[in-house]
Amino acid sequence: MNCIFEARKSEFHFMHDISQYQDFFIDYLKKQNIHKEPVNLYEPIEYILGLGGKRIRPVLTLMAAEVFNTDYSVALPAAMAVEVFHNFSLVHDDIMDDAPLRRGQVTVHEKWNLNTGILSGDAMLILAYQYFEQYEPNVFRNLAKLFSKTALEVCEGQQWDVDFETRKDVTIPEYLKMIEYKTAVLVAAAMKMGAIVAKTSENEADLIYDFGLNLGLAFQLQDDYLDAFGDPETFGKQVGGDIIENKKTYLYLKALEFSSKEKASELEQLFTLQLEDNTEKIETAKAIFNASGASKATQDAIEMYTLKAFETLEKMEINAEKKDVLRTFGENLMGRKV
Repeated sequence: MNCIFEARKSEFHFMHDISQYQDFFIDYLKKQNIHKEPVNLYEPIEYILGLGGKRIRPVLTLMAAEVFNTDYSVALPAAMAVEVFHNFSLVHDDIMDDAPLRRGQVTVHEKWNLNTGILSGDAMLILAYQYFEQYEPNVFRNLAKLFSKTALEVCEGQQWDVDFETRKDVTIPEYLKMIEYKTAVLVAAAMKMGAIVAKTSENEADLIYDFGLNLGLAFQLQDDYLDAFGDPETFGKQVGGDIIENKKTYLYLKALEFSSKEKASELEQLFTLQLEDNTEKIETAKAIFNASGASKATQDAIEMYTLKAFETLEKMEINAEKKDVLRTFGENLMGRKV
């Protein structure tokens, strides 16, 4: 990793579409030499990175670079760092959750063992930083500073999520802070890294960060909503999973806030149960979510954060075409089309 990437500026009149960015990134990923010794350290890294997914975060890094008139290829090492870090967090999340599957395949700690999962995950965090070494010192420093801040926030968000499992007094602001740190900050940082690589102004970099942050919050709240009310065919996950696991989501917290004392008590009791057949539990919870107004409140919050993201675009000093590209991406993301 000794090639220094320089920003190549041009006035783009054309930007690539999402599928092209995905292809560019996957081609770059396949060229990475991760096949090293010891095999049991690096093979799990190759495995998790090869499991696919939509590669949304690295795509955002490439897209942001082109928004600021820099060829996407300059942002590839930064995009790789984002994807390696994201997958590191998945490896360790799967260990914490004792999850058997990831993207339909056996998780790293199940395929190898717990110790290998921990160590390979640790190595991925370090590898992610190494990709920044391909940039000149000033860009490297700015990337590493943002990355360190974001990585720590993701860990803090994960810890809050764990803490909330055993707490009965979680508040809406606490929940929003948790999803901001656990999910939204990495989306925001992925976009800002593209801006840093493009050497745009600090103000523009901060604005695209805010765009990503609000879009990330909207996306996670929509994830909460679809977990209860989504179509299993299009959602791609088991509907009702959060209810089965007694997760204190935005829907749940709003239902407690809006419900009568009796209904709130019923919901709290419902979320202590571990059942073999959860059909009735799911339907009862959904009925309370609807009757209390929690469903509507969640949809309103999703719309609010989406609009906040789009309002941020209007403050950015980029042409209308590029604003449209970012707006379309946001609309497609919220429509689950990317």
